Amino acid sequence: MTATAASTSAQSASCGGIVCITGATAGFGAATARRFAADGWRIIATGRRQDRLDALVAELGADSCLPLCFDVRDAAAVQNALENLPEAWRAVDVLVNNAGLALGLEPAHRCSLDDWMTMVDTNIKGLLHVTRALLPGMVERGRGHVVNLGSITGTYAYPGANVYGGTKAFVMQFSRGLRADLHGTGVRVTNIEPGLAESEFSVVRFGGDADRAAKLYAGASALRPEDIAATIAWAVSCPAHVNVSRIEVMPTSQSFGALPVHRA
Repeated sequence: MTATAASTSAQSASCGGIVCITGATAGFGAATARRFAADGWRIIATGRRQDRLDALVAELGADSCLPLCFDVRDAAAVQNALENLPEAWRAVDVLVNNAGLALGLEPAHRCSLDDWMTMVDTNIKGLLHVTRALLPGMVERGRGHVVNLGSITGTYAYPGANVYGGTKAFVMQFSRGLRADLHGTGVRVTNIEPGLAESEFSVVRFGGDADRAAKLYAGASALRPEDIAATIAWAVSCPAHVNVSRIEVMPTSQSFGALPVHRA
């Protein structure tokens, strides 16, 4: 590809199309919707809270944002919504699998089994439901991009991240498997792996305890949702012949530490 062709390809990737963003009602999802809308994309925004979807449409405009209210855990609802997209919205160029959550920080022997199942159903099964619904169309059109929201926790374990970390390890390996399966199709796959990031994420994790969540971020200069939105936008805007497979991103204040040793 010539430099001119590469430039044209990059420009076309950043000038708009249709992006489907799950969990678009808060945090990374809402910031990504705003970023892509500002770049001229049309947004299919999915989420469980109709009032927040309505607010997003009011902000971005009905011509630019199509709201779909469903829970990604509900396979039938996902399939019904995405199979019945209006004709003008069916050629989805980018899927951002953002919907996900962590619940609790208790050690495995004290965790809630219900919380474990909710994380598995949302972070793994939900991602699979949406991906399987939209991927065939991308392959048929010979273009597309699946962006999965993983976490550094899928690579680096820490106390209390037991099942949450396991779900994000799945997302990382599933992303690699998709790349292998999609070889030669023109469809790209990127796994974004954020570190400490300030959003509703920790409020949900701590059962609505905003004070506890605030203490986690105090003085840390954590990542912001807009930082992750910018990272996603960059990966998507790369020329069509460039696949950014994996991005690990942490705040400057976060790094690595020694493995603990318990001494009797």
